[in-house]
Amino acid sequence: MTPILLTAVGEIVAERAGIVNIGLEGIIMLGALAGAMAGEAAGSPWVGLAAGILVGAALGLLHAVLTVYLKGDHIIPGVGVNTLAYGLVPYMIIVYWHSAGQHQVPEYARVPHVAGISPVTIAAIAIAIATWYVLFRTSLGLKLRAVGENPEAADTVGVRVERLQTAAVVYGGMLAGLAGAFMSIDWLSTVTKEIAAGRGFISLALVVFSNWNPLLALGGAALFGFFDTFREWVKVLPGVKGVVPDTLLNTIPYIVTLAAVAGVLHRVRPPSHVGVPYRRE
Repeated sequence: MTPILLTAVGEIVAERAGIVNIGLEGIIMLGALAGAMAGEAAGSPWVGLAAGILVGAALGLLHAVLTVYLKGDHIIPGVGVNTLAYGLVPYMIIVYWHSAGQHQVPEYARVPHVAGISPVTIAAIAIAIATWYVLFRTSLGLKLRAVGENPEAADTVGVRVERLQTAAVVYGGMLAGLAGAFMSIDWLSTVTKEIAAGRGFISLALVVFSNWNPLLALGGAALFGFFDTFREWVKVLPGVKGVVPDTLLNTIPYIVTLAAVAGVLHRVRPPSHVGVPYRRE
């Protein structure tokens, strides 16, 4: 649940401000790589988490420069980040750790759990609730939603549209980077070339499923997280293990994602100006 929730909540904020970032898969992968490298180098998992957040923030800022200030297409930068991550992560695993395919993160660089629960998971739930409150119960959230719905009107009343959009997409990048670092130095304790495994795209689907609401994203992330774990449980069931191919069972969470999104498409409405560069007249 945790990486999907963090990434989706960040993207909800970005899209509420009118910015689409489909590069979440790449940000998760690069955040995972940075988190493991920094955590091991510093001997501290907290440094690793911070590194993941900083990498996500930098990639979010790059996306903002290209889309908010240069008025570029919102899709192409995300494709570029994903492509970069697909090549850079396996390359760095070989060059930095001299390992082909994956690297196991040592114990000292892993996030310690409290009573069996990761503090990052607790933080993710708190972030989702706090983000919902800011979006729907504060003047800042009202301004941000106004930018995504009608940036011209927001600009007329003095809202700094570009500045708010930049902050929103950087926030989204930070949470996706944190999600990646969580995966490498907490949940999986390893870095692989396929560590994201489509979770960035599931997060994009969750944004739609939640109708751009962080609280609904919390429930949706729990649902998708359940089926992500469910497939591993099914694999070892008598009558399934060795009979049904693992590759087929691995499609379970993605099929659920498609079904869930298809079921709500007719009831959701995206922000009116999402994905459209704003040009002041």
